[in-house]
Amino acid sequence: MIIDAIKQAMNMHRKALEETYEGVCTVIEYHDVQNEKTKITSQEEVIVIANQPCKLAFNRLAATIQTETAAAISQSVKLFLAPEILIRENSKIVVTQDGVTQEYGASGPPAIYSTHQEVPLELFRGWS
Repeated sequence: MIIDAIKQAMNMHRKALEETYEGVCTVIEYHDVQNEKTKITSQEEVIVIANQPCKLAFNRLAATIQTETAAAISQSVKLFLAPEILIRENSKIVVTQDGVTQEYGASGPPAIYSTHQEVPLELFRGWS
């Protein structure tokens, strides 16, 4: 009975989190793809997840980074989404939120919880 109550509370928590998702994302990976006619294999972008509800969260870091010309303000970006979605490091993630579409790259492994996951992002700068 206690286990059922805990599961119910976790489901309610997950539902509450997902109601805050204001965006959608598409996850793209770089894969070897073989052309059926020519049998030639080439590297191509492949959409592995499309229109997944999500939420971007931004956090300005208190410390600034000093460059040769000026101090730059640092910002971290996290993507919140369902825990069962597989996001690999080095994936390209196209997020549309609040009418703005931006390409990001997964910069590290996600923190996965029972109700959601948090994926650290950085601006996409190309395939590595």
